[in-house]
Amino acid sequence: MERESMEFDVLVVGGGPSGLAAAIKLKQLASERNHDISVCLIDKGAEIGAHTMAGTVFDPKSLTELFPDWKDRGAPIKTNAVEDRVLYLTETKAYAFPLPLMPDCFNNHGNYIVRLGEVTKWLGEQAEALGVEVYPGFAGADVLYDENGAVRGVVTGDMGVLHDGSPGPNFQPGMELLAKYTLFAEGCRGHLGKRLEAKYNLREGADPQVFGVGIKELWEVPGNPHHKPGLIIHTTGWPLTNDVYGGSFLYHLDDNLIQLGYVVGLNYSNPFLSPFEEMQRYKTHPEIRKYLEGGKRLAYGARAIATGNIQSLPRLVFPGGALIGDDAGFLNAARIKGAHAAIKSGMLVAEAAFDALVAGRQHDTLTAFPIAFRESWLYTELHKTRNFKPFMKKTFWVGSILFGMDQKLFFGKAPWTLHNHCDHDKLKPAAECQKIDYPKPDGVLTFDRLSSVYLSNANHEEDQPCHLRLKDPNVALSVNLEIYDSPEQRYCPAGVYEIVNDGENGKPRLQINGQNCLHCKTCDIKDPTQNIDWVTPQGGEGPIYQGM
Repeated sequence: MERESMEFDVLVVGGGPSGLAAAIKLKQLASERNHDISVCLIDKGAEIGAHTMAGTVFDPKSLTELFPDWKDRGAPIKTNAVEDRVLYLTETKAYAFPLPLMPDCFNNHGNYIVRLGEVTKWLGEQAEALGVEVYPGFAGADVLYDENGAVRGVVTGDMGVLHDGSPGPNFQPGMELLAKYTLFAEGCRGHLGKRLEAKYNLREGADPQVFGVGIKELWEVPGNPHHKPGLIIHTTGWPLTNDVYGGSFLYHLDDNLIQLGYVVGLNYSNPFLSPFEEMQRYKTHPEIRKYLEGGKRLAYGARAIATGNIQSLPRLVFPGGALIGDDAGFLNAARIKGAHAAIKSGMLVAEAAFDALVAGRQHDTLTAFPIAFRESWLYTELHKTRNFKPFMKKTFWVGSILFGMDQKLFFGKAPWTLHNHCDHDKLKPAAECQKIDYPKPDGVLTFDRLSSVYLSNANHEEDQPCHLRLKDPNVALSVNLEIYDSPEQRYCPAGVYEIVNDGENGKPRLQINGQNCLHCKTCDIKDPTQNIDWVTPQGGEGPIYQGM
């Protein structure tokens, strides 16, 4: 069965804020300048916003540039940030940072607490109203190139393939979606973005990207006397040890809702550490527990976060396309914000692509995009906080002092830029590390992985090829199990990886429960030998987050 093909002026792969902003801006420019262009956007989620998951205090700066009238358009952005608190936790106490000592990056005056999935869904509606062809449920499976090596589009994933790779009775081949320019906006650790970085050597001269894994719950707390819409709480310290980078967010929305989450830097060294369990333990702290008492957990999700800043940005453009949003790494870790940066990156690349199309160009390199980025407020913002993550990896107290000096004395313009280093090679052998005794969940405040995955609405057809592929299956036992005690059992927040004993000999094997996968990409990042390769399952599968 031959593949069908469709052609567009611009193809956007990924329906998050960056991709939608790019598509919207292209259509706005076409309308303003009376130049017709066709724009298609595909997303692997079952609906736009289904795979969007973040704890978001939203800076509306870039959205206001895109839609000055976003309030009149009914954007789901309504909870004003009214108070910032930053706490250092010990096991039983909480100590507030004095406001005069906090860097400006923790000042959220003029920002909003939002459910980013709802904002993304709204952006999708705006895109469709402008004439963007939006196709949720279509996963970009591979990149297509022309005879000169330029990107000419993507092929979507085949549907109805059986577990052994053979076509099933409902087999449908993927489509070839071709375009003069293809913009990749897959989010953090995009699997096509990873291939493009390798093919075009986009990381030459850049630091390795570094990551955290963010684990989030949405709670409803009716009648809780401590709930205060607009209250923003960040914590660091307990339960993590001083040598592990991480911390929490607790954002109070209207409608008796609280977004609660925990981020653990993926450069940790103890293979027995479990980010999921650390998050559950964090909720038992007296200062945190009080906000959740009498409440109900509504939703759960997890997502990797690119935190390397401009040191780790790859080259953004290549023949026929560009990387935008978190596919490139446009996130300000110091501000704990990425949506505004993603939107701005999409707008900047749209202007470059539009000008190229008007000039009659195609499949060349959009050099105007990185130039425009360097001249934008986004570059200025990221450059100011570029040393945050490298400083914070030097232990919390040392990092806090150094970053505070960087911001207060040098205003982010210190004559040095610290560098980032790979996360996956930081694990120590299990024999050199101490096991961590995590308490059992109580089912009220703390929970296990499987009941959490249930709340994510994750679904994958079981009779299909596994989308979590091992480059060498033997390494899972000879290296991961023998040396590191299979850390994938603990760093995965969805219970995807299990070591089970088979047969009379009781020999261990790695079982991959791909149907549980939340598409967080943590395994693709943290695996010590880089033996796990995350690829897209069938389109429309994965979590369906309800306004996370």
